Amino acid sequence: MFANRLRKKLLTLGRWARRAGVSCYRLYDADMPEFAVAIDLYQGERREVHVQEYAPPATVDPAAAARRLQAIRTLLPALLEVPPDGVHLKVRARQRGAAQYTRTGERGRPLEVREGECRFLVNLTDYLDTGLFLDHRETRRLIAGLAAGKRFLNLFAYTATATVCAARGGARSTTSVDLSQTYLDWARRNLALNGFGGAEHGLVRADCIAWLEQQARSHHPPYDLIFLDPPSFSNSKRMTGILDVQRDHVGLIRAAAGLLAPAGTLLFSTNLRSFKMDRDALTDLSPEDITRQTIPHDFERNPRIHQCWRIARPPGSPGVGAGSGPRANGCEA
Repeated sequence: MFANRLRKKLLTLGRWARRAGVSCYRLYDADMPEFAVAIDLYQGERREVHVQEYAPPATVDPAAAARRLQAIRTLLPALLEVPPDGVHLKVRARQRGAAQYTRTGERGRPLEVREGECRFLVNLTDYLDTGLFLDHRETRRLIAGLAAGKRFLNLFAYTATATVCAARGGARSTTSVDLSQTYLDWARRNLALNGFGGAEHGLVRADCIAWLEQQARSHHPPYDLIFLDPPSFSNSKRMTGILDVQRDHVGLIRAAAGLLAPAGTLLFSTNLRSFKMDRDALTDLSPEDITRQTIPHDFERNPRIHQCWRIARPPGSPGVGAGSGPRANGCEA
């Protein structure tokens, strides 16, 4: 039954992906509860498969779960036409702090994939995440459509795939801020792969919270388009405090919105499934829930994969240089 399900989805999603110009997509997402894995297909110069096992609850017999997982590993090479070493298996459990960025392997085999006109480098072996968040495909498309002639800011930029899309969409300039030098180096390679670089595409290594505080006191020209996609939780030793997106989102959103130019747009996204936007604290910003339009076709079975909001700076509000920005361990405005 699992094999039949996979064959059917490969046929239908494969057709959709070719029409959409997408070379990597979610093929299967725990469609059958007894096979609780997410399977992502990546097609570059070679086809590879990224399998994430959802950690089974205590009620599930560990031996039975292990047998099913072994059956999956045995079936996939023939079903998906990949060599056995092209199947990469990881366990998806809740990550805390730096654990989400810890290496899981050392082989480091980059694979170039495409998404429309953009090219990205992914790594299916070294980390829990691959360098490309597939569920943000439509969000990146939205950013590309909004970016023409704009000054774009990408906060918690990761490998800067959103920045590549903004640049491809005609952004006048881009700034990508992340605390990890590893991911900034990866971001630089992604930009270069697409023909972008130089002073107009800045990469900033900084704690985004501290950076926002500093920008609130500066006279830097405002940004026309901002993408704010913080981790759900982070207690990295390199940060000035602990980030909890549910607790801290009001301050983060206000600080980022303070950097917007008049008529600018802020896109805020989170993968925290239990997230609740504090609308009462943000009534002046009128956040618009655009989640439905940012869920890709291959994630329709899992519409809670993320939430996304569109926010505009209200007319007449102070903008850059006003307010104190977020504070560490609370990010309160």
